[in-house]
Amino acid sequence: MTLLLDLFGHFAQLSLIAFGGASAVLPDMHRVLVTEQHWLSESAFAASYTIAQVAPGPNLLFVLLFGLQIAGLPGALVALLAMCLPSSAIALAVEHYGHRHREQRWHRLIRHALAPLTIALTLATGVLLLDAVQPRLGPLLLAVVTVAVGLKTKLNPLWLIAAGALAGALGWL
Repeated sequence: MTLLLDLFGHFAQLSLIAFGGASAVLPDMHRVLVTEQHWLSESAFAASYTIAQVAPGPNLLFVLLFGLQIAGLPGALVALLAMCLPSSAIALAVEHYGHRHREQRWHRLIRHALAPLTIALTLATGVLLLDAVQPRLGPLLLAVVTVAVGLKTKLNPLWLIAAGALAGALGWL
């Protein structure tokens, strides 16, 4: 029971700062689940995240897989609920209140301030994932080129994903 409460507490806290989605707080999940608590190994963490990202469904599916590996089905449900409930409650409250005040200066400032925070959290996730797989020059170069092309062109991101998949299938990475 203590394990489930610990899981709930950790994921509920992360839920409150997960601007940009659950992947934005992946580095902190890694810190607690792998480094501090040793609930997951490096490979189990990376594999769970990867499987969840390629599987159809919601982006936060990896939270469910982390919880499942740590504490079985109860762990999966606790992790998922903890990651969804706090942020959803706040989002509903902000939407309800913010809709009436969306043209006020303070509301615009908050919205604009969250953009760099989201970008920083997402970049931290990228750094963590690159570090976890011990990057080689090829994948690192592909990541940099993909980001540059994504920022500078209107090319559909699916083409970039397909190019990365093809490079991997051909053994170039």
